[in-house]
Amino acid sequence: MTHPVDRLKDIMVRLRDPNGGCPWDVEQTFATIAPYTIEEAYEVADAIERGDMDELRVELGDLLFQVVFHSRMAEEAGHFRLEDVAEAMADKLIRRHPHVFGDEAAKPSGPAQKARWEDIKAAERQAKEQHGVLDDVPVGLPALTRAAKLTKRAGRVGFDWPSTDEVFDKLAEEVQELRVEIAAGDKEKAREELGDLLFVVANLARKLELEPEDALRAANAKFVRRFEFIEAELKKDGRTPEQSDLAEMDALWDAAKAAEKA
Repeated sequence: MTHPVDRLKDIMVRLRDPNGGCPWDVEQTFATIAPYTIEEAYEVADAIERGDMDELRVELGDLLFQVVFHSRMAEEAGHFRLEDVAEAMADKLIRRHPHVFGDEAAKPSGPAQKARWEDIKAAERQAKEQHGVLDDVPVGLPALTRAAKLTKRAGRVGFDWPSTDEVFDKLAEEVQELRVEIAAGDKEKAREELGDLLFVVANLARKLELEPEDALRAANAKFVRRFEFIEAELKKDGRTPEQSDLAEMDALWDAAKAAEKA
């Protein structure tokens, strides 16, 4: 019986065959497929957030297919194969877990072990001649996640606020600077100050040991849930939000909050 991963590889070869394959699959490149890869990763996260294990199984399959797709394109170009991807990952896991696969003793706590992990990663960057502290923080990450990672990396070498108090002070400063540019009507400078404000928010999340993307996703879901409550309540009277006003919708929003806390 063919191994499922081998079957996926065979299917990908057929799809990418210029003679008889799928025209859409044949014309794809790393760049055109990358957005789908990111989308599938988010769909995995969404299934986890909802606790839907059947959907998680499906979404993990979609994400696996993305890995197979990229690996097949790389193999066609003579760069590497799927087996090389798996082998490199196995080597990395062994290298980064000397307390499991070597003779190094495990650290006494999760945070201490995580710090050791970061030391190993730093050594790997040095070996790849990535000498800058921020060299390998991926540009393609979601902006909030990248901001948190940048500040975390800088914090490891001492470039960090001592506590969240200083972060809150900086947050207030950035809010005021944004207000000034909004009042001045300078949209470009307001954009810059808004970016600074969001960067500080990401830094605050990092100081609190929270993932800013996770926090914002939860806030988005909460907004959708409460706004749907508003729509449902207005629908009982045969109305839509357009036929309401801000005061009424604010009151319904508060009712949605109260219902969630009940």
